[in-house]
Amino acid sequence: MTEQRVILIHTKAPPKPALGATCNGCGVCCLAEPCPVGMLLSLKRRGACTALRWDDAAGRYACGALLSAPWPLKRLMRRWIAAGVGCDAELEASAPGKP
Repeated sequence: MTEQRVILIHTKAPPKPALGATCNGCGVCCLAEPCPVGMLLSLKRRGACTALRWDDAAGRYACGALLSAPWPLKRLMRRWIAAGVGCDAELEASAPGKP
């Protein structure tokens, strides 16, 4: 049986890309559970990452920890959060009332 959870996603967020496709900032992965960096910042292993930020101008989510990190840490943090690797969220997202 598949576990179902409700996560709240910004109404203007792009749809979740296919597994392995380029990240589009949909936020599904970070809203479901934090990455290793998010676990340190959120002090939790499940639930939305507290570092996740909505960028209204870009119409997408972004990692607030990465955005605010000093330049020397950015490369390491990009590796920790798998930035640029592609979608690794094996989750399926659906709108309310849809299976």
